[in-house]
Amino acid sequence: MSTISTSYEKRAFSSVMPFLCRLGISTWIGILVVVLLISAAIFALFLAPYDPAEQDIFKQLMPPSSENWFGTDNFGRDIFSRLLWGARYSLTIGLLAIAAATIIGSLIGMLAGYLGGRTDIICMQIMDVVLAFPSLILGLALVALMGATLTNIIIAIAFTAIPAFARIARAAVLTQRDREYVQAGRSMGFSGPRILFRHILPAILPEVMVMTSLWMATAVRTEASLAFIGLGLAPPTPTWGGMVREGFDNILNAFHLALFPSLAILLLVLAFNLIGDGLRDAIDPRLKDAS
Repeated sequence: MSTISTSYEKRAFSSVMPFLCRLGISTWIGILVVVLLISAAIFALFLAPYDPAEQDIFKQLMPPSSENWFGTDNFGRDIFSRLLWGARYSLTIGLLAIAAATIIGSLIGMLAGYLGGRTDIICMQIMDVVLAFPSLILGLALVALMGATLTNIIIAIAFTAIPAFARIARAAVLTQRDREYVQAGRSMGFSGPRILFRHILPAILPEVMVMTSLWMATAVRTEASLAFIGLGLAPPTPTWGGMVREGFDNILNAFHLALFPSLAILLLVLAFNLIGDGLRDAIDPRLKDAS
């Protein structure tokens, strides 16, 4: 009995990672960019040449130079240093929000798909109600109600992403729950949680990973948008969206204030999209051939 059980578990887990071998060069470029940006955020304390909050009235709106690589803002603060420290907040918000949404949303979708019946109907109707609101508008309303703190911004972004993960997990579970290895597990007396988390979860994990990478880009954009309209972390805390907003007021005479944080947001969003597209193509190469 244990030998048969082990063989079915190996079959379920064998579908988790093989697609990584089929990742294209663009996907690895995206992974490299994300790793570099995360590393820069982690080591910002050592990489930043200046204190991000240090003001110098004699260096206001200075253009890029050898002393200040990306120039200075209207308070004389070094933009390069603020970008590095801003990456900490922007990436922390995005990573924690999507991690929470992935776990909660996938759990809801897996339970709804596996149990079916009334549980499935209730869960999906609730998710449909949340999906009826645009993610940015819903996030804006939640932050405005709860207050613009780090924790509240993470909760708001996570809440807007949960339905997407619930739906993708439910759809994946529906395609797996009647497979032979699941039926075999039931016939051997495996419990529902064991089948769901040790057999079905590894099989649907690649699809969830694709959704996670794509929604990371959405989370970064949402955080930047909230900061741009004044619902981000309070100054002088540096965030990329807040830096774009500060630079917008001086766009005509000091365009570099908004240029560099905008490029940082663009680079990170593009990297996550490259990763998501590459993972999607690796899961189903027919999608790549069709395109």
